[in-house]
Amino acid sequence: MKKYIASFLVLSMVFAGCSTDLDINRDPDLINPDEAPLSAQLPAGISGLAGSEGAALAIIGGMWAQYWTQSNAANQYKDIDNYNIGTADYNYAWDGMYDALGDIRNIKRKAKASGNWKYYLIATTLEVQASQILTDYYGSIPYTEANNKDILAPRFNSGEEVYDLMIEDLNDALARDLSTSEGPNPSTDDFIFGGDMTKWTQFANTMKLKVYMRQTNSSRASVAAAGITDLLNSGVTFLNSDAAMTQFIDAINKSNPLFEFNNRRLNVATNLRMSTTLASLFAANSDPRRNEYYLAGNSLNQGFYNSSVGAGTIAVVKLSPTTPVLFMSKEESLFLQAEAAARFNGGSGAKALYDAAVSANFARYSLTEGGLLSGAYAYPVAGTLEEQIEAIIVQKWIASFPGNGFEGFFEKNRTGYPKTSAVPQSDANYIPGQIAYSVNGSTNGLFPKRMPYPLSERNANPNAPNLVSITTPVWWANN
Repeated sequence: MKKYIASFLVLSMVFAGCSTDLDINRDPDLINPDEAPLSAQLPAGISGLAGSEGAALAIIGGMWAQYWTQSNAANQYKDIDNYNIGTADYNYAWDGMYDALGDIRNIKRKAKASGNWKYYLIATTLEVQASQILTDYYGSIPYTEANNKDILAPRFNSGEEVYDLMIEDLNDALARDLSTSEGPNPSTDDFIFGGDMTKWTQFANTMKLKVYMRQTNSSRASVAAAGITDLLNSGVTFLNSDAAMTQFIDAINKSNPLFEFNNRRLNVATNLRMSTTLASLFAANSDPRRNEYYLAGNSLNQGFYNSSVGAGTIAVVKLSPTTPVLFMSKEESLFLQAEAAARFNGGSGAKALYDAAVSANFARYSLTEGGLLSGAYAYPVAGTLEEQIEAIIVQKWIASFPGNGFEGFFEKNRTGYPKTSAVPQSDANYIPGQIAYSVNGSTNGLFPKRMPYPLSERNANPNAPNLVSITTPVWWANN
């Protein structure tokens, strides 16, 4: 699978046509990083992150967020669905992320040395975006000493340290005067915004909001409150569009990585089936997004891959080769802002932001909400703060399908929403949309909370922490 990620990274540059500085006949990992122009390394870094976040990490996230479950006619992802991931599994996801971060961090070093504040902001924002996913999946990770050719065994920073460092790095990059940036300007080599630095500034601001928000239910809730309040009072703007890589086409090694990884190319195309968890919520509310998320058929209870029901009757997850990889969606930004308004702005503006986020997700599929925002999905203006947070997070969970399921998984661990079912999904008292323990779960009723450190890192780095159970929460997770 690591070969797949490398292949995706190299060949994705072919159709991008981003720069004459990019020699597509050379493996980017063999290019001298000190000699490669920024415009050559940026597409490699972005593509590498997209390939790792959008493939294996998206499969795991979507399974644990319960968008999909393993087909009862195959067994590719049984270890994920039954919570039996081990340290020898999915090493390539970790390795691929750090390989891509090598390009991103080299851009950051070179841009800082040359005073190119535009590339510096881009690289810093991507460094934080990727590191947030890594630390939220694994806990402690290499950060300050990562991707340094002179340090073969980088120190692991604690999750709390990583969170503080991410804010420090974003503040540093945002403080630079982009009008004084020296050297070349990012352009078509920027697969995400095409060199639009206003959007990169908004993305960085929104990542700050996200990093603070993730800490709201932790022992550092006061840090989160101060940071979010300062952001809201500062007048900065947040993303109102997708931060996405969109250059995919329907051809081998050039498609959306989730499609490529699971569908058509590498594995059985029907591995991922519609989970009862999300399907039941759609059915209970006549939500038309069901037909955009899944093909025709019935749902399968989470983890019930031993079911004798005919596989042909169970709906397959609907994936497209040209779906963008969303580093942050418009909806996610709006939901973050809605939660910030609910928690720290006396509720002012929260409903409008929530409504805009839900409507944006329907619009992504050329749908309208059809009265759901005044019915089943109405924002509980007169409700308690906790009821408002639940409404926001449940809709954020739905909107993170398909490639950002890890955010639904993280938010479940932070907030407790969607709620956990007290009964199996086979029970008549099961409440639609509640997270259910996998039918074949291997962890005695405990849900996964993290990924285990990969064997590749444990073998190579004596500083790797001791293994802990995947049911052990990361530091900020209280649910």
